[in-house]
Amino acid sequence: MVGIDGFTAAGKTSFGHELAERISTAGRPVLRATLDDFKKPWKDRHLYDRESGEGYYRNAYDYDAVKRLLLEPSRSPEATSCALCSIDPLTQKDHSSDRTSLFSDAVLIVDGVFAFRPEINEYWDFRVWLQVDAELSVQRGADRDQDWAGSDAESIHRNRYLVAERIYLQEVDPIPMMDIVIDNSTFASPRIVES
Repeated sequence: MVGIDGFTAAGKTSFGHELAERISTAGRPVLRATLDDFKKPWKDRHLYDRESGEGYYRNAYDYDAVKRLLLEPSRSPEATSCALCSIDPLTQKDHSSDRTSLFSDAVLIVDGVFAFRPEINEYWDFRVWLQVDAELSVQRGADRDQDWAGSDAESIHRNRYLVAERIYLQEVDPIPMMDIVIDNSTFASPRIVES
């Protein structure tokens, strides 16, 4: 079970796909998931603050669903299937009953911010941190999210996501837990910093 974390727009999802392709080519079955598919539904957002940086960090993700649907079945030798998605973040459709078969030699690769929070940190066999500068994260994220956020994209990334990520770094201090840290400032040439 591999967890991939780093600031927003560090390249976690692309890195996870590329890693999965390499492992699959080597002959191992691979399952791919992203923590973004395990956020609490938007219809319940009036019950908690997920608009501020602190609210996003504390309330956006449904860690009980991550454990129940994905991580615990993937860890259990008796389980035959898991769910790779709870609530689709774009359509808000519930996919928690869509099951994917598990194999004893499969590698599960999960990407997402806050992947090493105490709620789910114990599940990972291997931890990857994609390192990028905070300002590069804001720039990349704002560029990526122009379609849906428009002129608010930079503010969302600077005042919500970056604030949340700084709380995570301060409270959890995930970097010392990593098996490998990769500088992903340049997508075409990632560089191992620590392993």
